[in-house]
This record gives sequence, structure tokens and C-alpha cells, in this order.
Amino acid sequence: MTAKHWILAGLLATGVLALPLARADVSLAGVKYEEVSDLRGTRLQLNGAGIRYKGPFKVYTAGLYVTKKASTPEDVFATPGAKRVAVTMLRDIDASELGKLFIRGVEDNMDKPSFSKLIPGLMRMSQIFSEHKKLQTGDTFSLDWVPGVGAVVMLKGVQQGEPFREPEFFNALLRIWLGPAPADWKLKESLLGKQA
Repeated sequence: MTAKHWILAGLLATGVLALPLARADVSLAGVKYEEVSDLRGTRLQLNGAGIRYKGPFKVYTAGLYVTKKASTPEDVFATPGAKRVAVTMLRDIDASELGKLFIRGVEDNMDKPSFSKLIPGLMRMSQIFSEHKKLQTGDTFSLDWVPGVGAVVMLKGVQQGEPFREPEFFNALLRIWLGPAPADWKLKESLLGKQA
């Protein structure tokens, strides 16, 4: 080692010279999920991201953002503060069909009495997607939990209607991906940070 290398090693060891940390951004099928996202002034970190498959076809990518990392669905539900599920379509899909799949996904992951309480909100959610007719490849939407505001649906960067006020509603939506009967098991594992 030359004197130059010894000096550099010494500066790194003492922290005088710090190398930038590698970012943990994730790219999936050409879609980039930043390591950190801002939700109305709250710093969220990427918990995990993955691809939703239907048979051999890639349907969409999804990324889960939370205030602190969580490795189980229970931890995600219990994590206080803002949360976000960000989705980018990888193929064209009938938007009203997606709305129906959301309702089915919630129903598959809840008991009947709990599900029945959420039906009005789920019908409104389905209507939001039905009004847009079609989601095309590259279109984005997010489901955000904003404390003090509620669950906010963003489609192509535009808020859709009034927020859903009940925390149970947002957690029910999360169960589409993280519940006991998720839309896609591999995607569930990815959102929980268990695989890239």
C-alpha cells in the first residue's frame, strides 16, 4: 500500500471522508421504486416491491412504503403513521374489472361481519376505477394512508374523491396484498422485503 492509500484508509476509518451509501432503490420491469418517498411531509421508506403475475403475464408492479421496516403483515398493520401502496400497470386492464378484483380481494381476506361494514366504501372505491374505463401500461395509482385525513386514492397523480376516513378500510385494502389469501403470494413476500 502506498502512502496515498494509507492516508485515504485513515480518513475513511475516522469518518473524516465518508463515502455515500448505496441507495436501495428497486427497479422492476422498467419501473423504479425510490428507497424513500414523501407523503405530505412524512418520510416513508420502501419496505419492499414486487410484480403481480396472472399466470405467466405481468400485470403490475407494487411497492409498499411505511415509516419503519416491517417483515410481517401484522407489523405493517400495527406500524403507526403514513403508509403507501404504489402501483404501476405493466399491461392494459379494464379499470372496472380492477375495482371488482379489489372488492373480491378484500372479501377473501376478511370475515363476513367485518367485510359487510366496509361494503359502502368498497362500492365507492370500485366506482372510482369504473369512471376511468381503462388503465394503460405505465399508468400509476397509489393508496395512501394519511393520519388525520384517511385513505386517499391517487390515480395518475390526481386525488380521486374524498378520503376514506376509517383506518380499518385502509388495512382491508392492504390485505389484498398482505392478507391470508393474497392476490399473489410472491408479491406478498416481496412487499414484506423477503425477496427482490
